[in-house]
Amino acid sequence: MTHLAETNEDYIDEAGNDSFLRDGIRIFARNRMAMAGLILVVLLVFVALFVPLISPHDPYRVALDEQFLAPSTTYWVGTDNFGRDLLTRILYGARISLIVGIVPTFISLVIGAVLGVVSGYFGGRVDFAIMRLADMMIAFPSLLLAMVVMYTLGANLFNIFIALSLVGWAGIARVVRAQTLAVKEKEFIEAARANGTKRATIMMRHIFPNVVPTLIVLFSLSIPEAIMWESSLSFLGVGVQPPEASWGLLVAKGKEYIFSAPLVAIMPGVAILITVLAFNFVGDGLRDALDPYMKD
Repeated sequence: MTHLAETNEDYIDEAGNDSFLRDGIRIFARNRMAMAGLILVVLLVFVALFVPLISPHDPYRVALDEQFLAPSTTYWVGTDNFGRDLLTRILYGARISLIVGIVPTFISLVIGAVLGVVSGYFGGRVDFAIMRLADMMIAFPSLLLAMVVMYTLGANLFNIFIALSLVGWAGIARVVRAQTLAVKEKEFIEAARANGTKRATIMMRHIFPNVVPTLIVLFSLSIPEAIMWESSLSFLGVGVQPPEASWGLLVAKGKEYIFSAPLVAIMPGVAILITVLAFNFVGDGLRDALDPYMKD
């Protein structure tokens, strides 16, 4: 039997899954901030996918005679120091931000979930070894560790995936371990052991489904964190490299002209702010909807 959620001390089986999902959707839909965040995220994804069709400008076209043009009907937020349309550059930057937000976060989620379930279920030396490794990763400043990885491997998008995946799994593993410790003491796990069910089957079919709601929330809340890390790495010069249109890189280049052409630095920063807030609103809404202790 598959179990997906906990209400007080009882886990909901398959018969209660539909009711659990309906309640979650209802609670999420009533959260105005979460719905606003979801709309912004959907809009961001749409823009990232179809920006070549939306914008009439080439993000890499250099026109030195059009440097720092003021906002107009042709260039809605003006141009940068190379005469490139700033809005188009920002829209193309959404692609990098979404990719960097989703891919390494998903990798971290898989690593953290597997290690967390294994650690919590087996306990003993296995638990000790995995949790001490997680403690080491958490104790080391995440941004500094990511910078070390980028300096070692080189500054490109693929290595950003590696760096952010390495710094993101430890916290997820600790959360999943805690839930695994609670779930493995339940009666249905004892029954599965008594029936001779293999350990791998118990972990995959009985324990893992119970941590899925938590993983969904962690995923949505970790995406904006990854976006911020990528922006920080690019701002420091060890992330995405020119001429790519990363938001962090745009802010880094724009800060040189903050007094003469402030929009060049401010607008990419506003894009980061809106995106991070949108994902956080969605994550908070999912937490309220999927956490039984947050429900009415």
